[in-house]
This record gives sequence, structure tokens and C-alpha cells, in this order.
Amino acid sequence: MMAKQRLIVGISGASGVVYGIRLLELLQPTDIETHLVMTKSAELTLSFESDLKLADVQALADEVHAVKNVGAAIASGSFKNMGMVVAPCSVRSMSEIASGVTSNLLTRAADVMLKERRKLVLMVRETPFHTGHLRTMTALSEMGAIIAPPLPGFYAKPKTVADIVDHSVGRTLDLFDIDVGVVNRWGEG
Repeated sequence: MMAKQRLIVGISGASGVVYGIRLLELLQPTDIETHLVMTKSAELTLSFESDLKLADVQALADEVHAVKNVGAAIASGSFKNMGMVVAPCSVRSMSEIASGVTSNLLTRAADVMLKERRKLVLMVRETPFHTGHLRTMTALSEMGAIIAPPLPGFYAKPKTVADIVDHSVGRTLDLFDIDVGVVNRWGEG
């Protein structure tokens, strides 16, 4: 029996909430079941960076999990899924995940991805990085996480901010072997 394809999407409070929103939008027409968890800081960032309301973002996901509900299905290794992407990923969330001392469902679910050896992609949004940030990213990479800051690929000749966002989100989904048709690939166009 084929298991349903599920992807956990975390949105933390870093600037760049558009990455998580666009990821959910691009996954909507697919057969992939999305499970969303947003931190309280992400809800605040949403109000600063978007005209969308929380309910609008939540409506993009198949399942929404409260950030305080550490007993949710996505907090268990027995919950079958293809992995998790945190888009954007704040330095605070990244640091909790690296330490294993988690305070909410987003960081707990990410910690579960590491312990179960499932794919964990962190779209870390901060600049510049200090040495502690870089050491934390190295530790996470050594634990199996993929650090994927949303950096634009200008070879695609983006015309709009939306083009840049789509390229970053599309490349992130590539890490899960999901092609939603938004990446202008090198040598193909």
C-alpha cells in the first residue's frame, strides 16, 4: 500500500514569511498533503510583511497544527512524512533545533526529522551571520539537516521579486524531488 505523501511546513518569525506562503501555494495543486505549523513570531511577521491574514495562510495547508500542541501527530516519529521545510527559519528556531532543547511544535517536529533521519531543510534568514550562527549551521549539517538560505539565482534573469521567491522556493522543493515548474534551470532555457 502506497503511503500518502506528506510534507511538514514550518514558518518561523524571521523576515521572509513570503517563502512559506509561496511554498504552500505551490503545493496546493499537488497530491502532497501539507502540515503547517507557525510560531507566534511568524504570525507577527505576517502582519508586517503581508496583506494576508493568518486564516488566509492557514487555508493554504491541508492540516494546521497549533505551535503549542507538542502532542500533535507531527511531533512523533511514527507520523510518516517525506520531511520538513522551515521557510523562513529564524536563528532562534535554528538554534533550538540544533540544541535539541525545543520549546514549541515547530522545533520539536524539526528535531523529530533529525532523529528519524528524514529530510529537514532550513531556509535560514539572517544576515550577516556571526561565527556562532555558522557553527550552529555546521552542527545541523553534521546532524543531517540541509541549510538552504533563500539566495537568488540571477542566471534565471528574474524580472520581479516574485520570480526570485519562486526560484528559491522551487529549488527548496527540488530537495524533496518535487518539481512545481517554477525553476528556470541552468542550460534549459
